[in-house]
Amino acid sequence: MKIIILESLTKKFNGFTAVDNVSFTVKEGEVFGFLGPNGAGKTTTISMLATLLGPTLGEAHVNGFNIKTQKDDVRKSIGIIFQDPSLDEELTAYENMDFHGRLYHIKKDIREKRIKELLKLVELDERKNDLVKKFSGGMRRRLEIARGLLHEPKVLFLDEPTLGLDPQTRNHIWEYIQKLNKEKKITVMITTHYMEEADKLCDRVAIIDKGKIIALDTPKNLKDGIGGDLITVETPDAESLCPLVQEFSWFKSSNQHDGFVTFNVMDAEKHIAGIADLSCQNNIEIKSINVHKPTLEDVFLHFTGRTIREEEAGSVEHMRMMHKARRRR
Repeated sequence: MKIIILESLTKKFNGFTAVDNVSFTVKEGEVFGFLGPNGAGKTTTISMLATLLGPTLGEAHVNGFNIKTQKDDVRKSIGIIFQDPSLDEELTAYENMDFHGRLYHIKKDIREKRIKELLKLVELDERKNDLVKKFSGGMRRRLEIARGLLHEPKVLFLDEPTLGLDPQTRNHIWEYIQKLNKEKKITVMITTHYMEEADKLCDRVAIIDKGKIIALDTPKNLKDGIGGDLITVETPDAESLCPLVQEFSWFKSSNQHDGFVTFNVMDAEKHIAGIADLSCQNNIEIKSINVHKPTLEDVFLHFTGRTIREEEAGSVEHMRMMHKARRRR
């Protein structure tokens, strides 16, 4: 069963298209990753699915309900955890959960039972009476996840759930997400720009760039689609190196990005020495060279010619320019 359906969903802001004709479906019980750099349209899409923003064009259904005409039914069907913290720091963990349950009109006995179960699920049952302002970032995120599950939604939206957390805490959050998906049979849609996060968690992923879906498949199929191995060379003279390597029969493709060039080749380990020799013969400086199997970051590079880091840097610069333009008015 398809529990989320997007059909040509589009959102424009003052002539700027944030989400551009996006269409895909999410299966019931699936962990679906929505990947892309900051500013790609991930949060805007989630906000429309959660009925917080109205689409400019297109349609979408969540749990069988239309996001434009059946907003209340959609909201009852979902839990959502956004990037920005939304807990009341002056309340305890239990009080935050209890307040949420009251908003959803959950009966007291059922509410208390679920709060106990969910706090145990995220390992906060022994801290239930502590004020949230005493919690670490990871503890707060775990509490937000527990709170989002209190009314037993069919779909849980997680918008950059591990942003700003240390690697160890991120791993713990991943474990909780996998656990709730397995134990609660809940559909999870997670937005992230951490490619390893999506690779570890997701059954399928859609990669979005500048408001458009550029790839959608299982992580394995997306990586296998690149084919071969990858040799990444850090060099200030990629323009000279690329044409030389392209002459070899084992060469498949290349991408230049941010002071690096990545070659997609067969049997990469056999050809590192050849690239090094070629560079030496032509006085091309090599600062570093490494070999790896394709990752989802490489999939993004393959389709866009840019890394996530480069795209985010561009997004930051674009926002700065927009801010300067507004100040001049």
